[in-house]
Amino acid sequence: MRKFLLLLTLWITYGGLSLFACTNLIVGKAASTDGSTIISYSADSYGLFGELYHYPAATYPKGALLDIYEWDTGKYLGQIKQARQTYNVVGNMNEYQLSIAETTFGGRPELADTTGIMDYGSLIYVTLQRSRTAREAIKVMTDLVQEYGYYSGGESFTIADPNEIWVMEMIGKGPGIRGAVWVAVRVPDDCITAHANHSRIHQFNMNDKENCLYSSDVISFAREKGYFDGVNKDFSFSKAYAPLDFGARRFCEARVWSYYNMFTDLGDDLLPYIEGDTDEPMPLFVRPKNKISVRDVQNAMRDHYEGTALDISQDFGAGPYKTPYRLSPLTFNVDGEEYFNERPISTQQAGFVFVAQMRDYLPDEVGGVLWFATDDANMAVFTPVYCCATEVPPCYKANGADYITFSWDSSFWIYNWVSNMIYPRYNLMIDDLRGLQTEIEDQFALNQKGIEQVAQDLLKTDKTKGVKYLTQYTTTAAQSTFDTWKRLGEFLIVKYQDGIVKQEKNGQFLRNEIGQPADVKRPGLPEDFAREYIKQTGDRYKVPAENNSEN
Repeated sequence: MRKFLLLLTLWITYGGLSLFACTNLIVGKAASTDGSTIISYSADSYGLFGELYHYPAATYPKGALLDIYEWDTGKYLGQIKQARQTYNVVGNMNEYQLSIAETTFGGRPELADTTGIMDYGSLIYVTLQRSRTAREAIKVMTDLVQEYGYYSGGESFTIADPNEIWVMEMIGKGPGIRGAVWVAVRVPDDCITAHANHSRIHQFNMNDKENCLYSSDVISFAREKGYFDGVNKDFSFSKAYAPLDFGARRFCEARVWSYYNMFTDLGDDLLPYIEGDTDEPMPLFVRPKNKISVRDVQNAMRDHYEGTALDISQDFGAGPYKTPYRLSPLTFNVDGEEYFNERPISTQQAGFVFVAQMRDYLPDEVGGVLWFATDDANMAVFTPVYCCATEVPPCYKANGADYITFSWDSSFWIYNWVSNMIYPRYNLMIDDLRGLQTEIEDQFALNQKGIEQVAQDLLKTDKTKGVKYLTQYTTTAAQSTFDTWKRLGEFLIVKYQDGIVKQEKNGQFLRNEIGQPADVKRPGLPEDFAREYIKQTGDRYKVPAENNSEN
């Protein structure tokens, strides 16, 4: 069982503020360019080793039991009844294209049940092994916590199949009380939504059984605990179980705002909520102004609020090379005053990210693609992982590596090696990465139709051969990208050694007329940063006029 050093997505208190990890972006089938349902997930946590999980399909004898270990820590929680039949699961998608993602909102701490057996991570991966559709998954998840207890804090789950996407929010009832209170709302096909560590479901239509499901005591329990005393129609799950605070607004809801800002015209109207000028929440669902592709969502996962009021790449905190990253913790104190950094969708501590594409007009083996990457989406490449894959690419396995054990064979470590070279000199180096990243992802997009046609032809005559073909393609795509990224790292260390820039053309380093390396360039400080540097230091580093010279 995987053992992580820190809790994935559980709250971490910095300076009195509860901060969280993970982001989910969601696109309904009628809002996508190709009729697919699309969801994304960034598993953001210091301590998380990024790898691609695999649970093979299996059959079990009657009476078999399944050990449950907390996904975050590896702590043993107990046993549950094993299903007689389980399905193939690769990453967060199963062989029927069912995908589940999450973000933690924590909510009221007194409602955590430390005696429960089902933590949120185990709930996801057990359910993927037992369900074919999103509706079935909701029943499996809620039945499991009712029977065995819910161990984690408040969670928002994205549950998607090729036809429907649901957002389900769940929180426990306190120590020793089995079950959870929850509500699940179907995302309209022509809409988009997102959640990012704050509960997003407010009022919901209790009479719309087709598009809204909920626990029978979701309101009565809130009344019992003193969280709500109004009439039913005014009940807000979010306000009752996860009251809004500064961190939830600025570090969490702001990421949802950024997604809405990218794909609708509502950005200016919704910004006052993020800035604290109103408590009127953003709508749960919005219609995009244009249809959205898988590539659009991949790029949205790379966002740092660029070009918006929350842009973190243009102020002094970005340093001389305009890095859109900030060191943690997000809050800090100076002279008794507390300050904060923005928390964008893309963040350096991501362990893995994915964009799940599910298509009802293709066979399941072909229709479900988990576009997967380790490390930060902004600095990595999404490679196609088909939901029928029966093996995990070697570079996506742990194979002895973990969060404190480096390996040259690990995708997680190679991507981190490259990204950590670039972070300090971001705008000087990012174009080298971005060009290669775009080239590879463009090629995957170009290949997709042809690969899938071959697979469909094979599936018609021999399912085993079709599955083997897609498994091999999954491995080839991941491994070839991994090898290319390793070469990128080698290229970057040579080109940018010791703070200089060596001359190159089309990836080849230049030599002079006698065969020696061409002269290097010394970029120095950008002018705007140099001016601020002098402003802070005055004349300390000013060279007397008679001694001016260039070194």
